[in-house]
Amino acid sequence: MKFTKQDLLTMLIGLFLFSSCKDNNTIGLSPDGSTITGDLYENTSLTSQTVVDDPVSGVGLSRFPIGLMNDPVFGKTEAGTAMTVNIPSTGYRFGIGVEVDSAVLVLPYSKNFYGDSTQSFTFTVKQMDVDLSLQSSFLTSVDWGAKTITGANGLLGESINHQQRPTTPFKVTNIVTGKPDTAATVAPQLRIRLDAQKIQNRIVNLDTSAYSRNDLFVRNFNGLYVNVTSASGSGAMSFFNLAAPSDGNADNGAKLQIYYRKAGTVALTRDTVSAIFPINSTTAPIAASVKHDYSNATAIKTQLDNPSATAYSKTYVQGLTGLKNKISFDFSGFKALLGGSKVSINKAELVIDVTPEDDTYFKPAPRLRLARLNAAGLLVNVPDNDRSVTNSSPAYYGDLRALQSPILFGGYFDSVNRRYIFSITAYIQDLVDGKTQDYGTFISPASNLDADFSVSPFATTAERSILLSPIKDAASGTKRMKLNIFYTKLK
Repeated sequence: MKFTKQDLLTMLIGLFLFSSCKDNNTIGLSPDGSTITGDLYENTSLTSQTVVDDPVSGVGLSRFPIGLMNDPVFGKTEAGTAMTVNIPSTGYRFGIGVEVDSAVLVLPYSKNFYGDSTQSFTFTVKQMDVDLSLQSSFLTSVDWGAKTITGANGLLGESINHQQRPTTPFKVTNIVTGKPDTAATVAPQLRIRLDAQKIQNRIVNLDTSAYSRNDLFVRNFNGLYVNVTSASGSGAMSFFNLAAPSDGNADNGAKLQIYYRKAGTVALTRDTVSAIFPINSTTAPIAASVKHDYSNATAIKTQLDNPSATAYSKTYVQGLTGLKNKISFDFSGFKALLGGSKVSINKAELVIDVTPEDDTYFKPAPRLRLARLNAAGLLVNVPDNDRSVTNSSPAYYGDLRALQSPILFGGYFDSVNRRYIFSITAYIQDLVDGKTQDYGTFISPASNLDADFSVSPFATTAERSILLSPIKDAASGTKRMKLNIFYTKLK
């Protein structure tokens, strides 16, 4: 079973927005309900190129990746997360004669999951050899796994043949000091048992001065690095919610929980209690690390090694800062058709068809993002998606022509027709008029979990898509990447 789902609302929106009109001269309704008409031109010369995405920041994410995927088309992808462990409270004390019974790392699942959950996974937990708060770079290309204590000495825990249940609530037993333990059902979470003796030596037995401030404790213990070292079959990528709990209760968030025995209130008795060492991105750094290996992804490697070769029939986009698609427009044929006349672009839609290949475990990305390079080489929104942000300081007013919602802009996967459509009318008008130069337009995967998306991709989605490339002068109805321009020629 695969724990990704196409939201019914999204599909209905896609059917409404993306369905083709029978009459080429009619492309839909304007906001006031009137019909938009115009001549159709669909032979704009496009080029589509697969390129490697740039590393992005691995901190401050809405969800953090941990997993391993063996994709038959896209090769191997590994992701791990380095996380700072914090003290329960300033000046915390375990007490005298403490003995650790057990310790467990608890990581709440986020909603996003990509791949095959029925397979077996080996999750590994190592102790960091560096203090994350003292690091200068947190790009996703940083190999935090290489910054752990070497050898078995750094291995604190391992969960072998683990089957993930990212949507299944978990039953736990809560330790209540001096009273009977209680059972509780908690949100879906990954639980990895750690080596009790190592936790005793490296945390419990620390000098009490290490607990006087959080930074002193971090300096002594640093933190943990969690990744997947093996996965049967196709594997999967999980995402975890490592933000501070909204209710302020550390017990509901990510944590290292230590169960230990100490002298009881009654003579010659020992109570079992627990201590929660919170893990959250608000208090201290948490950083994602991603690796992509395309050495066995023959088609992709060929394109990356030969970027200037003849156009390929397929191109590729991949999340976790893997691959993006560079699109370029050539309007020479369209301008020749206009014969020097000015033109009003009534509607311009970039249609991106997806291959019909089997994708049992790795389905097409539910959404794509689209942005352009400006003259300074910076990635910015196209005018159609450049909405104002008035609650920022200073306020940003964007482009007056911007569509007022991401749904109108598009980029959502239409699972019925297996395609994406972007509405880029203002952008194409500027390119045709020469007000904007085509420095490159880029598309990459995004997630339906985010209400909106930033210009730069984050390492918060693992989905990928195989796109059909443009075909010049293709017959009507041919599946391909194309630009539909509905226009009115001006005198």
